[in-house]
Amino acid sequence: MQDTFIQAYPKLLQPSVAVAGLWLAHGDEPLLSQLLIDALRPHWRAQNYAIKRIELVSVKSWQEVLSELGSQSLFDDASALIVTGNHKPDKAVIAELERFAVDAQTGAHSHSLLWLTPKQDKRAQTSKWFAPFAQYGHVIDCNLYNEQQRQQLLQIQAQQFGLTLSQEAWQLLMSHTEHHLLSAYQTLWRLSYLFAPQLMAEVDSSTNYNTNTAKPSNASMTNVALDINDLQAALVSDAQFSVFDLSDAMLAGNSAQVAKIIFQLKATDEPTTLVLWAISKDMRQIMQLMDGQDPQALGIWRSKQGLYQQACRRHSKAQTATWPALLYRCDQAIKGLVRQPAWELLLQAALELSGRRLFQAH
Repeated sequence: MQDTFIQAYPKLLQPSVAVAGLWLAHGDEPLLSQLLIDALRPHWRAQNYAIKRIELVSVKSWQEVLSELGSQSLFDDASALIVTGNHKPDKAVIAELERFAVDAQTGAHSHSLLWLTPKQDKRAQTSKWFAPFAQYGHVIDCNLYNEQQRQQLLQIQAQQFGLTLSQEAWQLLMSHTEHHLLSAYQTLWRLSYLFAPQLMAEVDSSTNYNTNTAKPSNASMTNVALDINDLQAALVSDAQFSVFDLSDAMLAGNSAQVAKIIFQLKATDEPTTLVLWAISKDMRQIMQLMDGQDPQALGIWRSKQGLYQQACRRHSKAQTATWPALLYRCDQAIKGLVRQPAWELLLQAALELSGRRLFQAH
């Protein structure tokens, strides 16, 4: 079965989805691949799948994929493999993949294989390696071909974030982000924390700063309607610095820039909950990376993996062990439960992540 991303994505957001078998997603837009994984991950977890990643460094890597699919953990019901790389399977592997897909259809196993590849042209889609995915699995074209599809996808994301934009607001958003998909997505993400702060409350209560958990559904919430005036006011603040800029500066170890951004965010009344979310997300992911977890499995985009690894090298486990307590104190300050100003603690936490400790631990 072959679908475009726009056709497939809303179906994957439904409560129950059959995920066993072969999946192939091809395209040159990294955000769409990441959204696809984010949509499949809750279904994998709900069905007690062990989620793993394998990078195809050569054709021989397919043997590792087949071996992993043939193994069975005592603690997991099945495996979900996310395979990346553009090495095509040989004839023997193609036969194994076809057998795997047919067995999944008959219920002989529940394993799931998602292969992420660059965009495949029409000639490639007639190749023998493509056939098992097209005939027995799911092929998703992760490309957007016009402005209507781009806005349609962003409207789905806005709905997920608890937002409804007027037509004028949409036009301003697309103009402001120069019709760049990732930039528009990040702006919507930021707007959700400015105008739908109840989402942050749900994240805090349901995840306890566990950034490995997907964002909560807003099915029980009433979306916040934004008009062009709301968006203009938000974008004025965004023209200075955003929490995304803060994240980049912290991970890069640029403490001077971190302080500058924190002071600017404070001056423009950036929500302290949003700033804490950005700091806690990066701290938690650094701790998870230092524990040996796979950056891609944590949802870290490839473009930022180098920054995260750089940040990991700056810290020891003894240093990061103090971070949860610091984040908890920041949260208490934001809620008014301690007397120390929240912005002071947020600056301390941000500088700590960048490698500049204000106070020595005793």
